[in-house]
Amino acid sequence: MNNSGKSILLVGVGGQGIIRASDILSSVIMDAGYDVKKSEVHGMAQRGGCVSSHIRYSDKVFSPQSMKGGVDLLISFEKLETLRYLDYLTPQGKIIINDEEIYPPSVNMGEGEYPSNVLETVSEYFKDVRVVAASSLAEKAGDKRMANTVLMGALSVHLPVNKTIWEEALKRTFSGILATMNLSAFGMGRNV
Repeated sequence: MNNSGKSILLVGVGGQGIIRASDILSSVIMDAGYDVKKSEVHGMAQRGGCVSSHIRYSDKVFSPQSMKGGVDLLISFEKLETLRYLDYLTPQGKIIINDEEIYPPSVNMGEGEYPSNVLETVSEYFKDVRVVAASSLAEKAGDKRMANTVLMGALSVHLPVNKTIWEEALKRTFSGILATMNLSAFGMGRNV
């Protein structure tokens, strides 16, 4: 791998487990032998605000944040948030989108409408777009809150990291039944 590195951007809204997912992802990539830098923004997360986490990895990384036009993989935990960050992707960027819709306050107050054409708009500009029913799969694994783990499973097939490294990281992060459930959710995401 060259020193320019690879960049992953996780985006969504507060409460979706983006920070936890980025912590696990960073740990996994480090365990695979790469240098990793991570940066996150979660200022208004408790009020349903935007949350994002940049992760860069390579043999040696000097900056945690990617410039616009420099992200290789965009993982969107909520459909509308995908649009907010499209300008960060490289032209060949890959996108994984959770099909969940979380209405922003303006929509909930009747001051705006949730766009009905998010997926069509994204697909117009990028060829490699995968939509994942992460929340539904997480429910099948035992808890809707594991949608972030389902998305990590879908992401895992795009990274140069052995599946066992991912599984070990999940076992370190969760214990008992939570570890079993998260491993199941991760496997469902890999199989999407």
